[in-house]
Amino acid sequence: MTFDIDMIKKVYERYPSRIEAARQAVGKPLTLSEKILYTHLWQGNATQPHERGNSYVDFAPDRVAMQDATAQMALLQFMQAGKAKVAVPSTAHADHLIQAKVGAEKDLQESINKNSEVFNFLSSVCEKYGIGFWKPGAGIIHQVVLENYAFPGGMMIGTDSHTVNAGGLGMVAIGVGGADAVDVMAGMAWELKMPKLIGIKLTGKLNGWTSAKDVILKVAGILTVKGGTGCIVEYFGEGAQSLSATGKGTICNMGAEIGATTSTFGYDDAMRRYLSATGRQDVVEAADKIAEHLTADPEVYANPELYFDQVIEINLSELAPHLNGPFTPDLATPVSEFRAKAEANGWPLDVEWALIGSCTNSSYEDLSRAASIVEDAVAKGVKPKAILGINPGSEQVKYTAERDGFMDSFRKFDNTRIFTNACGPCIGQWDREGAEKGEKNSIIHSFNRNFAKRADGNPNTHAFVASPEMVAAIAISGRLDFNPITDSLTNASGEQVKLNEPTGSELPERGFDVGDNGYQAPSEDGSAVQVIVNPDSDRLQLLEPFQPWDGKNIEGAKVLIKAFGKCTTDHISMAGPWLKYRGHLDNISNNMLIGAVNAYNMETNHVKNQLTGEYGEVPAVQRAYKAAGIPSIVVGDENYGEGSSREHAAMEPRHLGVSAVLVKSFARIHETNLKKQGMLGLTFENKDDYDKIQEDDTVNFLDLDQFAVGKPLTLEFVHADGSRDIVVTNHTYNDQQIGWFKAGSALNLIKQMQMGN
Repeated sequence: MTFDIDMIKKVYERYPSRIEAARQAVGKPLTLSEKILYTHLWQGNATQPHERGNSYVDFAPDRVAMQDATAQMALLQFMQAGKAKVAVPSTAHADHLIQAKVGAEKDLQESINKNSEVFNFLSSVCEKYGIGFWKPGAGIIHQVVLENYAFPGGMMIGTDSHTVNAGGLGMVAIGVGGADAVDVMAGMAWELKMPKLIGIKLTGKLNGWTSAKDVILKVAGILTVKGGTGCIVEYFGEGAQSLSATGKGTICNMGAEIGATTSTFGYDDAMRRYLSATGRQDVVEAADKIAEHLTADPEVYANPELYFDQVIEINLSELAPHLNGPFTPDLATPVSEFRAKAEANGWPLDVEWALIGSCTNSSYEDLSRAASIVEDAVAKGVKPKAILGINPGSEQVKYTAERDGFMDSFRKFDNTRIFTNACGPCIGQWDREGAEKGEKNSIIHSFNRNFAKRADGNPNTHAFVASPEMVAAIAISGRLDFNPITDSLTNASGEQVKLNEPTGSELPERGFDVGDNGYQAPSEDGSAVQVIVNPDSDRLQLLEPFQPWDGKNIEGAKVLIKAFGKCTTDHISMAGPWLKYRGHLDNISNNMLIGAVNAYNMETNHVKNQLTGEYGEVPAVQRAYKAAGIPSIVVGDENYGEGSSREHAAMEPRHLGVSAVLVKSFARIHETNLKKQGMLGLTFENKDDYDKIQEDDTVNFLDLDQFAVGKPLTLEFVHADGSRDIVVTNHTYNDQQIGWFKAGSALNLIKQMQMGN
């Protein structure tokens, strides 16, 4: 079935006139990304060009998607907005709170037992406010969105950084914080700095062991984890059209790992096939009427250097399978070079676990190709050396894969574990036996991120990212340095055998099937629905508004921590066992910055309390400052806040009394999240000033009372010996964002406007 077909048709009806207006305003042919952006302007038709990388622009997204861990805080905020119903189609998906341990059935029931309070809350909030709810076990948000909601040329925001997955069906889909989602659900404009554009031309065609996953693994190696920051990546060329829709989704999904705002592909036959196979032929018929507008103008792809800020070309015919990692998704290594690199770096080569799934690679095609490797190994008498874990992407994918025998193929390995249709190990929801020992080991998975501790909580687990078929091959060999293109395996009879190249089906020949897809529709009129939050709950907590700025300079602030090196949202607000507190701001604040490395002692969760001179845990020290009425700042390194869209990483410091975050550079979503929560997100004008900040410093803001667009802020750092350094900091706040800061948060401003109406 097609959800929201009337909305989709309305979007398409306005496409021709809005694109014509955009062409007139811009004065040149348009990329696909520009077409989608300009057709979704809040104002309607474009009247002027918007400068890439500079102009803040108001947009009107078509829909909102939320996953259960982030939806709690987003919906707690929406409850404060004073609206009776969401203004755009919205959904919430229960996929993050389901732990992987034993197997699908037991793990799902255990999760429902443990998280019933949260699931009941989400169910009732969704029913009350007109939001679709996908129940536990229905599937991973981004796979479910691709199967049911994504449509070519649409614009969507979602409270998860991998919302970008929907680019596989030609959307501009962007990961945001919950406060952004609240804006759109409340019927307000959504603001974004006009992205720059990176064009990636794909030539040739994938072959052999190479898959769509290897495209983005290669791109990550080229652009690094911040090379796409502030940019939309648009893929095109004959190679792009040769990829399946779910393969395109995989590539777009991991675009989050290069910091990209989003990634997308032009409308083509692969998208038509996928839409039709998932019961959305009516979307195909509507899209075909404006197909010329759902891809870039021909001149753009003919001369991409004239229209993109950066162009990269990749020949799929020459692309090799890659393994990326450990500890960062942009450390890219072709499989043929892996052995030498691993030995040089001392990476453990024996593999204990190999995991297939996550929102990145859990489609029917992914499972079919991995299953072909397993079947080939079984036929040749080869037994696996590693445990193989499988997380199907949705109930529809799992049901169809069961019907077509793929799940039985995986079960032919005695040590296969089939987990729930959920995120599981990918986001730290993995109860891995022995992980608490902290032993040095390696795993391989088809996920998107591989930061330290992310999968199993063990900082010594070296996680490597690869395609599902490579994961299956390495599970069989038990070795990271196994190259299935050249290497042989010894079977049960002592014979040397080679694995065949993977084969699979883009789509099921007999179509998709499902018993219960797990969808709960909201009430037409939710006014009578009661949403109850127990005041004594340790899982859910109603929000209190943050205090507005008093208009004065911040003085006497302490340096809570100077974070050294990589500081992702996982370091600032860990997932794993902390996921259960995502709806309780005070409780989850006890994980604030506990993973960040303190530059003064190179330890985690061990900072100096300037009130006592003693060292303590970061949240405890910050709570002491808050209790004493003393402001504080956090100092960070490059690309601070990369990774998940997790707005808790901004809300926790705000809740505990941190006034500002001063870093060398920010990841896009985190900087926006800080602004939304009424915090100061600042960057060093001179990055070397990071080194001047000392552990015992007291900080005074000298000109915050003159806070204005484009005007740097000056901070005074007074050292313990009485000497001082003046540090000039930059910011990217516009007038509206300064309004958020003054009001105490963006949500406070929404409520003020609501009361004004």
